[in-house]
Amino acid sequence: MIAFRHFALRRGSRLLLSDIDLVIQSGWRLGVVGRNGCGKSSLFAVLQGQLEGDAGELDMPARLRLASVAQETPALPDPAIEYVMGGDVQLAAALRDELDAQARGDTEAMARAHHRIEELHGYDARARAGRLLHGLGFSPETHERAVCEFSGGWRVRLNLARALMAPSDLLLLDEPTNHLDLDAVLWLEEWLRRYQGTLLVISHDREFLDGVITHTLHLNEGRGKLYTGNYSSFELQRAEQLRLQQIAHEREQAERVHLQSFIDRFKAKASKAKQAQSRMKRLEKMAGTEAVRAERAFRFQFAVPDRVPDSMLQLEEVVAGYPGEAGEPSAIILHDVRFRLEAGERIGLLGPNGAGKSTMVKTLVGELELLGGERKSHKDLKIGYFAQHTVESLREGASPFDHLQDKAPGISAQVLRDFLGGWNFAGDRAFESVDGFSGGERARLALALIAWDKPNLLLLDEPTNHLDLDMREALADALADFDGALVLVSHDRHLLGMVCDSFWRVADGKVESFDGDLDDYARWLRARGNAPKKSAEAEAKPMESAADRRRAAALQRENEKATRQRVKKIETRVAAIDVDLTTLEQKLADPETYNGSTAELMKLGQRQSELRKEKETLEAEWLELYELLEA
Repeated sequence: MIAFRHFALRRGSRLLLSDIDLVIQSGWRLGVVGRNGCGKSSLFAVLQGQLEGDAGELDMPARLRLASVAQETPALPDPAIEYVMGGDVQLAAALRDELDAQARGDTEAMARAHHRIEELHGYDARARAGRLLHGLGFSPETHERAVCEFSGGWRVRLNLARALMAPSDLLLLDEPTNHLDLDAVLWLEEWLRRYQGTLLVISHDREFLDGVITHTLHLNEGRGKLYTGNYSSFELQRAEQLRLQQIAHEREQAERVHLQSFIDRFKAKASKAKQAQSRMKRLEKMAGTEAVRAERAFRFQFAVPDRVPDSMLQLEEVVAGYPGEAGEPSAIILHDVRFRLEAGERIGLLGPNGAGKSTMVKTLVGELELLGGERKSHKDLKIGYFAQHTVESLREGASPFDHLQDKAPGISAQVLRDFLGGWNFAGDRAFESVDGFSGGERARLALALIAWDKPNLLLLDEPTNHLDLDMREALADALADFDGALVLVSHDRHLLGMVCDSFWRVADGKVESFDGDLDDYARWLRARGNAPKKSAEAEAKPMESAADRRRAAALQRENEKATRQRVKKIETRVAAIDVDLTTLEQKLADPETYNGSTAELMKLGQRQSELRKEKETLEAEWLELYELLEA
């Protein structure tokens, strides 16, 4: 159990957190949300001991094992899998002791080291590290590659795998889905649902939060408020609270006007003086409920294209990939691609990590030279292209105004400033150097520069990295209103679901129309990962007789009946667990509970954790059985 009591934190002269009273129970998966700059990352730094509070107390268990994702990755020559295994610090020390004992020929020390490694489950550590790497998108041949050979985005994944490898009671994850593809996000979501410790996660991916968290901590104007449920539940609860707050404020204001009117009319009358005094005291004691201050939502739009041709872009029997160097053969990623893009189409590209989604986008743009086939485009086609490297390509030392003036040298300064103001670069912000911009501000500028050209086709490859929830909502709204065509690659399922009308799957060197939604795609990914390989013996198996088929059908019916009975039992038990959890959460939310004995409080928290784990296990079994019945 972690407890903040009247906790406050300053950064310089700014009060980030004020009078935070919060108890985080063991086993909770807590999403920390709030606008940029509200103190989310600072709260993590406090828990890690990197910052100290300015007031109040923070109580944490003395031997709490904490894991978090490192911000930097040293350019090490160590193999990736060894680097990930190093996340388990105690195991790494035991393995070093074993090597030292072997070098000295000290059999007793070797025996102690072996025993310690067994205690830490160290002899399957390499396999566990390999599974983490595989889940985060590393192909088997890269597991032995040196850390220094990976790009920045892949090093972020290595740090995430290293954090997940570490045995922990408390796991802190700050934007873990950045630099992940959709399949890696889905895998991480499943992994975190099975995590046995306490999780605190900061994320701007609402679908990811909905799939992982059990509680939400909202930081706003220095205060923190705890909500039970995932992000969507938090939004509903907060909206209702704000509605009730505004009603209470309006009712109070009306009463204030009425009281003040009575006081003004009768305070000078002797017969009414006593009543006027009574109303003055009542007016002074009124709570002063604040009006709801609407947070101004950021909005922008892509200008209407000058022309949107009916048939925009077509690939015929295209072979896509990367040409070889100095006589080396070309690296073919996609073959026989047949793809046609019409006016108004909104296509999401789905596919496993490394399958060729970015290659497909680069081929559509014309950035990659075709290795075969033909690319046809309309003469009026105007592409707006956002690549994963677009943000990094902004000119250091230059301002938003400088970047836009480079694109439009003959346009008046006022027109340029008005345009930038519409993208929230108003006033002096238009002339500030991008060097001091956050990743989200850089991404917003890159999108603004694309919008200036009035494209009729947007090709967006992971545009939401570094964007906060408000900016993602604004982007979804802008894309939904965009009059041109769209091809989108994103790990943000909310954005894909909001703006895409159809999906194409990139897998196994092919690009094919995908008949289904994002839930169907998640099921396809799971089935792909669990699909057994056919052995030569199985392929050579003779055909079954009619009697064999009848026996198999009868057995299948029996199995299906048993499966349905098990599904019903699980649903009944989960419903009972939900009732128990609701009762427990009401007790834990009651301040009076914390006035009782610590043992009783710990018992409640332990029972809650046990029920949650049982529910997760049952839900996982239910999902497997339900998919089996569907099949």
